[in-house]
Order: sequence, then structure tokens, then C-alpha cells
Amino acid sequence: MTVEYTNKEIIFKIPKNTKIEDLQDLADLFEFKQIASKSKATQKELDILLSETKKGRWESIKNKIGI
Repeated sequence: MTVEYTNKEIIFKIPKNTKIEDLQDLADLFEFKQIASKSKATQKELDILLSETKKGRWESIKNKIGI
């Protein structure tokens, strides 16, 4: 793999046989980091959001798999 820097962009050159899934994971990480860098949310707000998101998850999973 090589990395090239230009005036406007950074170019990653990787072998053609690289798994597309791995590239998508990397692209998702870069996108997440860009979005998160602009966030003004506090850790407490994130913890509350996570807690609310998890509510009912186990019940939902049990219903989907028929437990």
C-alpha cells in the first residue's frame, strides 16, 4: 500500500485483490470520524442515547428468533 499526498487530496493505493468489505469498513470509519468530529454532544448525552437505544433490544431479538 502506498499513500500519496497532493494539494487537494490524499490518495491510498492498495492491491487490487483487497476485499471490498475491508475497503467499505475503512470508508465507514473515515465517514464516522468526520461526522463525530463535528458533534457537540457530551458523553452524558451519548450514554443516555445508547441506553435508550438498547431498551427492548433483548425482547426484540427473542421475538425474532422465536424464544
